[in-house]
Amino acid sequence: MKTVEILQYTLRQGSGAAFHAIMQQVSVPLHQRHGIDVVRFGNSLHDPDSYCLIRAFDSPESMTAKLEAFYISDAWRSGPREAIVDSIEISLKTVMVLSAESVEGLRQM
Repeated sequence: MKTVEILQYTLRQGSGAAFHAIMQQVSVPLHQRHGIDVVRFGNSLHDPDSYCLIRAFDSPESMTAKLEAFYISDAWRSGPREAIVDSIEISLKTVMVLSAESVEGLRQM
């Protein structure tokens, strides 16, 4: 079983393409360097200014520890943080437990 965090963002109008570029080129690789499993990320099919980021962790405790280390890191704080945070108008978070098979299914979509 995996602890899965789903982040849904409503972005500032017209910022979806630039947001995706910074996620793809900077933020997701930074997540991966911190040992965070990014399962899926990208713009919504219904609106290019809606975005989803799905991350998986071994446990709730692992999620807390990895995210704390990520968000206090100099690489995040002096890197993509400002551009990402400035693009987000609304952020929603859901955390759930899914089987490893379900996580892999999301990854393969």
